[in-house]
Amino acid sequence: MYIIKVKGIAKIPDYVQLRDDKFTLLAYFRVDRPDKSLDKLGLGDKLPDIMDVVKNLPFGQIAKLDI
Repeated sequence: MYIIKVKGIAKIPDYVQLRDDKFTLLAYFRVDRPDKSLDKLGLGDKLPDIMDVVKNLPFGQIAKLDI
């Protein structure tokens, strides 16, 4: 799974994308509201781990997420 942090502009907030190995979009959520999207994907229990990666990830970078 891959994670990308996208910088928002003006009124558009920052977002996070989770993508699978074929780069298909699995989840797209606001940095400040990840709960519902991760729960739908079945990753609600991994929320603290994912948000630690998001916090340290620069905008526009793609990182491999091993969960």
